[in-house]
Parts: sequence; structure tokens; C-alpha cells
Amino acid sequence: MWSRGAQFICWVFAVHLIGIWLFTRGFLLTRLALSEVNSCDVSDPNCTLSPSYKRMVFLIIDALRFDFISPDPPLPSSPYYHNVLSLPAELTKAQPDRSIIYYAFPDPPTTTLQRIKGITTGSLPTFVDMGSNFGGSSILEDSLIRQLYEAGKQIAFMGDDTWMSVFPTSFAPNMTFPYDSFNVEDLHSVDEGVIRHLLPLLREHTKSWDFIIGHFLGVDHVGHRLGPDHPTMQAKLQQMDNVLRETVELLDDDTLLVLLGDHGMDRKGDHGGDGELETSAGLWLYSKTRPLVDPQADIPAHLLTNRTYPGASTAHRSVQQIDLVPSLSLLLGLPIPFNNLGTVIPELFWTGKQATSFEHALRTNAAQVKRYLDAYRLSPAGSELDSAWKDIQSAWQGAMEGQVPALTMNMFTRYALEACRMLWAQFNITLIGLGLTTLLSSSLATFAVYDSLGRIVQWEPWLDRIASMTLRWSGIGTVSGLVVAFPLRPYVKDVAIFDYVAFGAAIASSFAVIKQALPARRLEIGSISSIPLPLVLHTLSFMSNSYTFWEDHVIPYLLLTSIAPFVLTGFTAPTPRLRTRILFFSSLFAVCVRLIAISTVCREEQQPYCHVTFFSGSTITTPPGLILAIVVPIAFGLPSAIRQYLKISKSDQGLANILLPTIFPSVLTSSSFVWILEWMESSEVLGPSCSGALRLTRTTLAWLSIGTILVVALTLWWLIPLCIKVETSEPAANERREVTIIGFANALGSPYLIFWLIFFSLVFTTTQLAGQVILALATVALLSFLEVVDSVRDVRALNLAFSSSKPSEFLAQSQETRSTLSTVGLRFSEVTPIALLALQVFFGTGHQAVISTIQWKSAFILTSSLTYPLSPLLVILNSLGPVFVFALAVPLIATWNTPPLPYPPSTAQNATLRACLGISLYFTSLLLGSAISSAWLRRHLMVWKVFAPRFMLAALCLVAVDVAVIVGYVIGFGRISVAVGRVFGSMPGANDAAKARKSQ
Repeated sequence: MWSRGAQFICWVFAVHLIGIWLFTRGFLLTRLALSEVNSCDVSDPNCTLSPSYKRMVFLIIDALRFDFISPDPPLPSSPYYHNVLSLPAELTKAQPDRSIIYYAFPDPPTTTLQRIKGITTGSLPTFVDMGSNFGGSSILEDSLIRQLYEAGKQIAFMGDDTWMSVFPTSFAPNMTFPYDSFNVEDLHSVDEGVIRHLLPLLREHTKSWDFIIGHFLGVDHVGHRLGPDHPTMQAKLQQMDNVLRETVELLDDDTLLVLLGDHGMDRKGDHGGDGELETSAGLWLYSKTRPLVDPQADIPAHLLTNRTYPGASTAHRSVQQIDLVPSLSLLLGLPIPFNNLGTVIPELFWTGKQATSFEHALRTNAAQVKRYLDAYRLSPAGSELDSAWKDIQSAWQGAMEGQVPALTMNMFTRYALEACRMLWAQFNITLIGLGLTTLLSSSLATFAVYDSLGRIVQWEPWLDRIASMTLRWSGIGTVSGLVVAFPLRPYVKDVAIFDYVAFGAAIASSFAVIKQALPARRLEIGSISSIPLPLVLHTLSFMSNSYTFWEDHVIPYLLLTSIAPFVLTGFTAPTPRLRTRILFFSSLFAVCVRLIAISTVCREEQQPYCHVTFFSGSTITTPPGLILAIVVPIAFGLPSAIRQYLKISKSDQGLANILLPTIFPSVLTSSSFVWILEWMESSEVLGPSCSGALRLTRTTLAWLSIGTILVVALTLWWLIPLCIKVETSEPAANERREVTIIGFANALGSPYLIFWLIFFSLVFTTTQLAGQVILALATVALLSFLEVVDSVRDVRALNLAFSSSKPSEFLAQSQETRSTLSTVGLRFSEVTPIALLALQVFFGTGHQAVISTIQWKSAFILTSSLTYPLSPLLVILNSLGPVFVFALAVPLIATWNTPPLPYPPSTAQNATLRACLGISLYFTSLLLGSAISSAWLRRHLMVWKVFAPRFMLAALCLVAVDVAVIVGYVIGFGRISVAVGRVFGSMPGANDAAKARKSQ
């Protein structure tokens, strides 16, 4: 199984990883976190202010959006928000000097860990920091928590255990109560735990605490699981409102209450990106008896920013979320954390018409920001400030010399914030160039091999030389990279030795492959022109943000366009049978494609022209009623439909006759019931008392489904993969026994289809109900396309026969060597529809090129709580599984209706390798297109909203495709070749198998 072809595919995968690694390191940079601590003497008037409050209650309602607590009327699209969390609005209206509501802007990415960092350090995240949300480490920067700890304050904590990963030793041991944060299935345990410990601490008369952190998660989990407009959200928000009322009653005069949402949520309850709804969060500050703000404060308008909430009619007072850090630090009489870039909130420090207190606070704030920038300038990453340093210095000079300090110092801190936002979107052009060069060279090398394999007769020895050269030149490139690295390191910043070594190995081996392939077949214009138009258009479309927005709508048109040449061949087919087959299966393919296109989730930029159909509504994550009605019959009937396709070539024998009638229907049906039970539990169809039983039942079904596939089906396939039946007839006198092999004509394709169905079933289990219907439709489309390709190849064979001088002899010869005609003639246009189908299924199963469409529910199919590494693997399978499983299907293009004789099936192996390289080339082209557009448009307004996420998706899809072709070629086709060899390899007269062939 470990052939030279397998080695070459693995080499392609390795070079792709190197290219992705280099480009990503240059494009998605992280900033340097300085470890300095602001350790000034609090008695120094330039260090901090006198404390306004002795204690603080800091409550986070995860994903609390602005409209939840706005005094404005609720949005028409949010029917369950009315009269919920009404206390903040009530107190702001009744007690304007002691209560204030803000619309707070959290910097993206809007993942919980990054927002905790932001609201405690006042620093900015970078785009790539999002990944650490699932494996947070201790915060190395100075923070509000660090300052409290250094001041000897007792910090109590309860709620989201993410805080424990970033502040593991800061909280009082006897007042620390963390709860699992990633179990989105659990809507109540964390909130009830916070309430259970929060209220007793507030009732204490001796007050053993100085600072309480309570992080509620129920609102966020309801949003993820059910959507923001589900009735359960009303009950959850009412619970939060009740907690706030009790908290307010228990506050004393020396305690400040701060309530905020760490981020918002989009229309269907998710977050993580930079959409308007995701970066819309609420902030409420309340002081029970002591005035928090001065009603007579005459604050200049230029110090007050307003923002209109999406869908609201009026603007509302807004702040940056990181402005909390300097403001709360000074209110508690603490130094401002060293890395802070926020600006103190004017209302909290301005008195009457005098700006004295505010100017003092702002001067302290501005001095801290300047110290931080000076320290960053002297750090190893200080060159990042080069382009902006002159303007920063000018802004600071203006702040010191300005006639209106409140204005000039505010301008300085805000300029510093915006400058750093831009600077930490800087890019390492060297690494970007190395990454693009690696990906481009690997594409050329892969294409050279792909093109040459279709034209070289003795391709196996030639491929042996290719494999040997890649190994030898990889070593040469590694040594060259080491030699070049040391003299260049002082002159090229942020490029590590490993980068040089990896680049050298990838480039040297790529050029060696190209050099070896070129003598065999020069890359002529005719070869390059065989690349289909849909791939060219698809790759170029990433230069447009509009086309990227609507990619899920563009792909169906490209997919239908890619099938058009086959339809034209059908109209000109020489026989009625072939004409009918091509046109019928093409029509069935087109119908399935159009039905798949109906299913969609909408990204923010598509509104208001997009309507969610994957769920029952744009703000509800339950499946549509029609899907609930049809999913079980479809799941049960899909294996029967697959069997009908196998019957065409009489390949529904052997293993297919075991798995298709029993195992696969049971697995797929139970997988549908897993998600139906999840819907019943979420919607409380049987009431909350049945939740435990439903959870146990669906977990058991999920384990049975996956266990049956991995243990029973995979074991049977490994032991007896072939789908054939051998029949013998009793010979008459003086005659030889006749042996008939039923299923011979598709002896390579049918066992591979069973192999593919095993992985398909795994993806099916992790996919929500609407996605399961889409997967079934895509399977029918795939099999229809295989029949179209098979019939078109028959048309080509007949046309070649009729164009020869002796058609009957040529046709007889072509029947003897059908595998040669059908596989060496494999065309890139036959691979293109499979690649496009994989992407359409990705979009059709409820995904988009945005973080917020990750379906976290899939993490809890097998367990009721987050379990590593199982839960992340299930999410990956749900997200990238559609791309993986349809890339895994590409060897069927080469093996479908291809008999195994003459043995060994060398031409089928050649075509399978070419098909694998073809789909890898398609996704490499998409990655190159998205990477080039991201690099070229790196200063575009939409780079982090559109181009960077699409690049990340393209990179992940290419990795999934490469893994799929390795699994398919090495394990799938490799095992089938061994099994075929055992049956047919030693058959006497093996080439004389006319009776077993498919009739034309």
C-alpha cells in the first residue's frame, strides 16, 4: 500500500503545510506582551487617585448585548427581550446620578478568553489570539487582577473557569468557585453556582472580600444552543434580572456594582468575529447611595461618543470596553495596569463645570500609556512602532503643551489606541512572500506530475525517480536553508531558523520535481488550457469582497456550469442508451445541486437579502419542521438508493449485500434520532423532567452509531472489501467448469464506495438534521455524476472506434482494455465537480467562512460535558467533515465501473493518483487565490472581516483535502488493490473475462 504514489502525495501534503505555516506566521501576527508591572507608589498623586470605593462587585453576563438592557423599546425582531433585565433601565431613569448605561465596544475577536484579557489588562487582542480561547494560559501582562493582588485585596471568584486558566493563583482559595465553561448543553449549572456563592458573600457583615467576580454563562449558552429569540432566553434573562435585584438590595455604600457583557451575539446566538452584533455589548455601573456621576457635569461633546445600535432609531452613549480598566483602577485607588490602552470614562470623574478631577485622572492615564509605548519601543518588537512613532511623539507633545488638557490628553490616548490597532495588524512581508512562493512552487510541481502521469506509458519507474529526487533534494534544501539562515538573520527580522530550513527543503524539492517532470512532457499551452473555467473564476473571485460574501450562492452556478460539457456530450451520444443515461443522471445531479443550494445560513454581510433555511429562523437554532418530518425516511432510505446505483453494474454483492441492507440504515437512522432527541431536549417537548433520560438516550445512540461504523463496518471492509459474487456452473461431459464473477465490471469502484460510506456515516452522525438531508442529496449527486462520467467515457470510446479504419476491431480492443481508455484519459474537468460539490456541501450543512457559524452542539454528541480531545475532534468533523468526505470520494472517478483485469490494475492506480492530485490542485489554487488576495488587500477595510477568515478556511480545507486523499489512496485504494490481487492475480487466463464484463 505504501507505493511511490503514496510517498508523493505525502510530500505534497508536507509542502502545503510548510507554505501555510510560513504565510500564516507572516499574515496572522501576535503582538508582544510586556511583562512590566505598574508598581508606582499609590501615595504619589501621579500614580493614582484617592479611592472612591472600597469594594467592587464585577458581574459578567456572557454575551449580554446592548439591547438587553437599553431603556429604548425592544427591537421588533427580538420579541422575548421586553421587560427583561429591566432593573438597569429603571435605575438609570430613576437615579441618574447613581446609575449609568453604556454601549461598550469589545475589540474582536469576540471570544471569551480575549475579552477577559481586554477587560482586565486594557490591551488589544490580535486576530490569531482567537485560537487560544480553547487552551488559555496565564496572562503575563499587568492587569487589574494583578494590581488588586499586589495591593493585598481579597478577590472572590465564581463562574466561568476560563478565569482560572489566566489567573490561576490570584483568587482567595476559600472564595473561588469555578465551573465548566464549554458545556453549552448546560444552561443553568454555572448560573446557579454563581448565585449560590455570590449572595451569601454579599450578605456578610464583616466583608471578607474586596472584589467579587461573578461570570454567568447561561445567556451565552442559550444563544449558542437555541438562539436569542427562543422562549428559554426570556426565562434566563428574567433569572438574571432577579439576581441583579437581589444584588442591588445587598450592596452597601462603599461598593460599586459593574455589570457587563464580555461580547455580544449575532442573530442566531453565536459570536467570535467582528460583526456589529458581536461587538455590541452592554455595560452598567451602579452605586447604591453615593453619587456615581454628577448630574450637573458640563462635559464637552467632543469627549462623549455615541453609537447607534443595529436596528435602533437613536444613538446611545458608547465607550470602548477597555476603557473600564483605567476607570475602575482609579476608582479603587489602584495604579493603572502597565499595558493599558483604554481611556478613563469622563462621567465617572467630572465634577460640575470643573474638569480638575477628570484632568487629573486623564493625566495619570496618559502618562501610563506613554510609559507603555516607550517600553514597547525599546522591546524586541519595537520596530513595529516605526511608522507611527513620529506622530505618537507629536501627539504626546501636544498633550503636554495644550491649552485644554482634557482635550489634548484625550486626543493622545485615543490616537495611541487607534495607532496600535493599526500597528498590530502589521504583516511580515518576508514570511508572506516565502509562504506564497512555497505554495506556488508546490502547485507547479504537482501540476507537472499530474500532467505527465497522463502521458507516460512507463509511469511507475518514472515516479520512482520523482520520489527519490524529492527525498534527496529535500535534504539539500534543508542544508542550504541552514547555511543561508545565519548570515541573513541579523538583516531579516522575525524569520526563524526553522523557517529558512522548511522553505529551503520545500523549494528545492519542488524545483527538482518540476525539472524531472518537464523532459517527460513540457507544460504546453494545451495542457494549461485544460484547467476548467470554473476553477479560474473561483480563484479570482477572492479578490472581491462581494463575491466572497456570496460564495455560497456563487458555487452552485459554477457547479452547474462544470457539468455543462457532459450534458453537451449526452446530446451527441451515438446510441440512445448512452444519450438517455447521460441526460437523466445529469438532470438528477442538477436537481440535487439546486436542492442543496436552498439550505443556507446567512453571514452578517448578506443581510437583508438572505434568509436562513438551515434552521427554522434567523435567530432560532432548531431544525425546520419539514426537516424533522423527512430526515428519518431519508436516512433510512439512502442506503437503498446507493444499492440501486450498484445494481446497475451488478455490484450489490459481497460486502455491499451485508452492509447496505442492515448496518448503514441502522447507523444513519440512529444518527438522525440523536439530533431529534437533542431537539426534543432543547425545546423541552416532553418537559424538563425528561431531560436526563433524553440526554442518556441520545448519547447512547451516538456511541452505538459511531461504534458500529468503526468496529463492525470498518472491520468487515478490511477483511472482505470486495463486492463480488462468484458463481460456478456444473460442466457437461468433456467441458470445462465455467466461472462467472458477478460485479466484476465495478470490482474496484464498489468496495471503495463502501469504504467511503464508512467515513460518510461518521460525518453524518456529527451533522445536524438539515445537514443530514444535504449530505444525502449530495451523495445522490455524487453517484449520478459518476454514472455520467462513466457514460461519457463510453461515448469517447465509441467515437474513437468509429473514427478508426477498422471500427469493429478497435471496439473489440477497447472492450478488452476498457480500464486503459477510461482511466488514463481522466480529465481535470471530471475532478472539478467533486471539488465544487465538497464546498457546496460545506455551505449547505450550515457553515460559512466566519467563526460564528461553528456548530458547537456537535462537541456534545458523545458526552454531556467538554471532553478533550473528543469534543474538539467532533467539532472539526462537523465543520470540515463535508469537505473531507467528498474529497475522499475523488478516487471513485478513476475506479467507478473499472474492472481489475488485466492485473495488476496499473492504469486504475495511475488514474486514482491523478484524481487525488487533481482535487489537491483545485484546493491549492483556492488557497493561493485567497492568500494572494489577503496579502494584496491587507490594508483593506474588510481584511479581518472577509479576507483573513476566508484564507483560514481555505487553509483548513486544503489540509482536510490532503488528509482525505492520503487516506483514500493509501488505505482505501491500497487495501482494495491487495484484495483484488488475492482474487484475480493468479487466475489462469485472467485476461479472458468477456462473460463477466458489463454489457454495453
